[in-house]
Amino acid sequence: MKIGILSKREGMFTGKMKNFLENNMDSKVKIYTLNNLCINEMLFENDFYVLKSKSILFIYAANYIKANGIPVFPNPDISYKLKNRIEAHYLLKKAGLKVPDFFLGTNNTLKNNLRVEDFPLILKPIMGSGSKGVKIIDSKNNLKSNIEEILYLEKFIKGTHYNVYFIGESVCTLIKPPLSNEHANMEHIETPADIKSVVETWKRYLTDKLLFGHLDIVREEVSNDLYIVDPGSFPEFSNWKCPTDPVNKISNLIVEQIKF
Repeated sequence: MKIGILSKREGMFTGKMKNFLENNMDSKVKIYTLNNLCINEMLFENDFYVLKSKSILFIYAANYIKANGIPVFPNPDISYKLKNRIEAHYLLKKAGLKVPDFFLGTNNTLKNNLRVEDFPLILKPIMGSGSKGVKIIDSKNNLKSNIEEILYLEKFIKGTHYNVYFIGESVCTLIKPPLSNEHANMEHIETPADIKSVVETWKRYLTDKLLFGHLDIVREEVSNDLYIVDPGSFPEFSNWKCPTDPVNKISNLIVEQIKF
């Protein structure tokens, strides 16, 4: 069998996954990065694809591949929705999970409509994940004037921030610095029952479309409610601090998908 991996890089998690699949599936594995990815019929040379990166070009490639009858895992439709802040917001709400309110509009429209009590807000790229391009907006003065760019501003939830990984039935929970990415220094804790319940609700809603991923969760200081501020389909698992090896565990799930 020939397997393709759509990834931003060849090393780290991707490189380990390639070695696992080659050694355990008797397969030939090719990694497609920005240096060699061209969306055309040459992609039909493989029998199965792994969508490792959530960058938009790789999602476009995954959809092209899927539309031509070649299986892709994880589901590129879900990966796109989790990459898009607005799509992710409504997906989480449909799952019955709490998410922060947001404001969407141009700089001038937002400046004219936001109230003092709406702040602080978090500016996030509409297409993005993690902490890249994310910053706190404390007042209207932080918004630039006369720019027609559409902005996504999310209500800032004050409280304890968690990075929660899940792979199959395994859940790994860490306390993280606010607005940081998954590579920051984090403290591993035993997963609280209510966080485990949130993960189970999310997985149940997505059925077999997302067998692993992560949720950035904030426990609101006053209410103790859990808010999902960022979901992800394929993190790097760089802070996984639980007994099982994430590369082997995920690769085995991928093998099951291939056999299925």
